[in-house]
Amino acid sequence: MSNKGILADMHYCTGCHACEIACKQENSFPVGISGIKITEIIMEDSSQNGKINFDYIPYFSRNCDLCSKRIISGEDTKPACVKHCGTASLHYGEIKDLCKMLEDMPRGVLYNPN
Repeated sequence: MSNKGILADMHYCTGCHACEIACKQENSFPVGISGIKITEIIMEDSSQNGKINFDYIPYFSRNCDLCSKRIISGEDTKPACVKHCGTASLHYGEIKDLCKMLEDMPRGVLYNPN
């Protein structure tokens, strides 16, 4: 699994936190521990007459192992956070393939656990 990762497209993330919930349930993490956390950033956009923008930025912690047990066991082909992302903002796959996707994704974040 060393060449696998997750690509997050921040353009489509709505901040619903479904990925956080799926991660906590999949891994039985206690309160305060998680593999992914969505951070909300609220800023005024000076180029659009003071319009307020909400950005949701995923942070993958050291606890994220891409649901390796789940995938190795054949239970599923992707991590719980990716499976339960309602906007399909999270993509799982080979790092080289995700890097190609990132080229056309100006607001992407690539997570490689290694």
